[in-house]
Amino acid sequence: MKFPKYYTFWQKVGMHGLRLTAWGVLAFLMIPILVIIPLSFNAEPYFTFTPGMLAFDTEAYSLKWYEEIINDDKWMLAIKNSFFIGICATIIATVLGTLAAIGLSNPVMPFQRAIMAMLLSPMIVPLIITAAGMYFFYTQLGLSGSYLGVILAHAALGTPFVIITVNAALSGFDFSLMRASLGLGATPSYTFFKVIMPLIRPGVISGGLFAFVTSFDEVVVILFLAGPEQRTIPRQMFSGLREQINPTILAVAVLLVVISMLLLLTIEYLRARGEKIRTGEI
Repeated sequence: MKFPKYYTFWQKVGMHGLRLTAWGVLAFLMIPILVIIPLSFNAEPYFTFTPGMLAFDTEAYSLKWYEEIINDDKWMLAIKNSFFIGICATIIATVLGTLAAIGLSNPVMPFQRAIMAMLLSPMIVPLIITAAGMYFFYTQLGLSGSYLGVILAHAALGTPFVIITVNAALSGFDFSLMRASLGLGATPSYTFFKVIMPLIRPGVISGGLFAFVTSFDEVVVILFLAGPEQRTIPRQMFSGLREQINPTILAVAVLLVVISMLLLLTIEYLRARGEKIRTGEI
């Protein structure tokens, strides 16, 4: 690694130490995730590396645990529920979060900080407390143990992420464009979809993806509110660890990692695109 000539010896040592620390943190975070990938192909029903796997024996590896996911009605129901609940909650959270962020970005909006703190409270309050409160509240409304109750709960958890990303996208927005559109006779709805939305779209989509990931991976609220018919992937994994441990859980975990990585890459692409839009490169 080449450093500028004006770097002192200790500056070079510090840069090397910083890089080593960064790589160490990355390894600490990634190794537990990566180790489940080969274990999910274990031909034996164990959560450990067998002698055959360590010897790279092809007979010690198998795809049967992935086939088990497809052949098990409980897992297929959990997958369908996760996508259905996640998509519905994402739509609600994206709409509410976008409208809230636009309203809070208005300079004349009173009590902006207080309202923002209240809207972001689901991210701050411990999830177990939020889940318990939702359980008692939804029970009174008859929503406990229903798809609607779970969707609304997940939408409430995902809305703060949308507010944050859309609010960041609006930080560089020129509100004179909106006033000019309205001044030229455009309706508020036309101004929103033709002037505001094209400029904040990357932030809206990023917030929606964060909301979907939040719903897709959430388990605490599901334990409180969901019935047998609303069982999701995290709930099924939690039950599998308690009832019957086998590498099917690891196979599902690998699929979740792949989905999460694809979503994170999409979010990073949208973030970079949003930055280019704000700087006028696009």
